[in-house]
Amino acid sequence: MISSFLATIYSVFLPISLPVIGGALLKLFKRMETKALSALSLYVMSPALIFETLASASITSNEVTVTIVFCLLNVVALWVLSAATGRMLGLSQTEKSGLALTTIFTNSVNYGLPLILLAFGQLGLDKASVYVIVQIIIMNTLGVYLAARSHFSAVKAVKSVFMLPSVYAAILAVLFRSLDYHLPQALETGVSMLAAAYAPLALVILGAQMVSVREGDGVLSVSRRGFWSGMAMRMLIAPLVAWLLLTLLSIEGTLFAVILVLSAMPAAVNAVILAEEYDAAPKLVSKCILWTTLASFLVLPVLIGMLS
Repeated sequence: MISSFLATIYSVFLPISLPVIGGALLKLFKRMETKALSALSLYVMSPALIFETLASASITSNEVTVTIVFCLLNVVALWVLSAATGRMLGLSQTEKSGLALTTIFTNSVNYGLPLILLAFGQLGLDKASVYVIVQIIIMNTLGVYLAARSHFSAVKAVKSVFMLPSVYAAILAVLFRSLDYHLPQALETGVSMLAAAYAPLALVILGAQMVSVREGDGVLSVSRRGFWSGMAMRMLIAPLVAWLLLTLLSIEGTLFAVILVLSAMPAAVNAVILAEEYDAAPKLVSKCILWTTLASFLVLPVLIGMLS
């Protein structure tokens, strides 16, 4: 067990830590702003990675179906559990919204995809691609609803999905696969270059965003009940729910391992953007993002070691 843990740290988390540390140092000493880099990642490199992966992914139609079914069931289960927890602990409406955002949405893009690639290789990345696309869509629909509640706009939520190039990249990749069409070699090389640049850039952004969260005003002024419930739901309850659903759906092998790891990822950095825009306890969400990310560097190596 210890040897497996150390091997995972060395082969997976040491490579990941270097760009994360680089991003943190750039933020600390050069005050680097991540908005432009995030836009580059979201609108250029992420679509390239999604397109390249889905266009040639080693994934069956059955795996696509069970992944989508899992994502939907998982969201419903975590939504219900977070609502029940918030009610039981007597949290305010804003903290309930913040708890839901922390519980349901994981950092499966900036952190999850590079981690899966290092831990499970290209085959794992293939399996992860469908999960990530579904999560992006859910974040930009249900995520907006959970954050807004009283002033939720269904039209805005739907529009936000169709503004994401990764969705169009996924549709185009599926179309190319169905028609057995391949890009010309020169274009394919260009897409591959952009896709290869995604992982290190995403990790640099993650490091800078962690520092930004830590520097946020009043990050520590959060109720203990709200904070610890968020930590427990994201790092303990969510992986247990995922394991149960994966077992019930009879999902096995690499797909089981990939989905379980992605379900155990720390809280999504993008959740704090929604929390700030709609006043859904942004301080609670920020603190949970920071500490679930730090905790993941201990929890995830153990989980990956057990699944390897």
